[in-house]
Amino acid sequence: MATYLVGDIQGCYQELKALLAQVAFNEIKDQLYVAGDLVARGPDSLATLRFIKSLNHCAKVVLGNHDLHLLAVYAGIKKVKKQDKLTELLAADDIDELMPWLAKQPLLQQIGNDNAYMSHAGISPQWSLNEAIQQADDAQQKLSSSERDYWLLSMYGEQPNDWQQAKTAEEKFRYTINAFTRMRYCYPNKHLEFENKFSPWALSAESPQLKTELLPWYELSSVINTTTWVFGHWAALMGQCSRPNIYALDTGCVWGNHLTLLRWHDKKTFIEPAHKIAL
Repeated sequence: MATYLVGDIQGCYQELKALLAQVAFNEIKDQLYVAGDLVARGPDSLATLRFIKSLNHCAKVVLGNHDLHLLAVYAGIKKVKKQDKLTELLAADDIDELMPWLAKQPLLQQIGNDNAYMSHAGISPQWSLNEAIQQADDAQQKLSSSERDYWLLSMYGEQPNDWQQAKTAEEKFRYTINAFTRMRYCYPNKHLEFENKFSPWALSAESPQLKTELLPWYELSSVINTTTWVFGHWAALMGQCSRPNIYALDTGCVWGNHLTLLRWHDKKTFIEPAHKIAL
């Protein structure tokens, strides 16, 4: 049995299948952890969702921001974006089976029994590990409930970006969604920042002043000192991270780069170049 972890698929189904073929992935005995953003921008979100769902218990998924937005579109809360290429998926005859399955996926997964975790964007530097687990569980319960549409509507917005200012259930939910699925940088006071997508080295070159005003979330989190963390979301990193116990798996396959797979027991990585650049 082997455990594999894959970065943001974003509808790049053919690359995913080719990558799994590289390692002779066995659906009977292996496990596949998916770092969120299964859908959007790539050519085949429908096939991707169907395949991951078909893996049943050997697939361990965390939700990403594109997955949550898809749920909001399905609920009629948001309009579909043309660039997300979701028309086929939304018209599929099994859409009413796929969306409830997707909504039940968590924001945080422990990797086996190891002191290691996966989430789409990372962990808020303001949280302890126990707080992160508690907030992820609470959000999953809300998204799995009959009140899902209410909570999907509540998740949009960037405030509060300070956990200490999240007082209501809606504010805590919104902060939790943003921390687990949208965060890249934080301010030195550990408040979340959402505007910048540059890598730290590109940000430094773009604006030296911002280098001191913004820090990657993993440079501020004390939890990272005692755990291993796997995340996606930040394609500009291209897998490069300043911490040895952090694995950044989004390598921008949908933008013409490659899809990355990490074999857990020996930390060996495998890549599949993009077959087609998203337009």
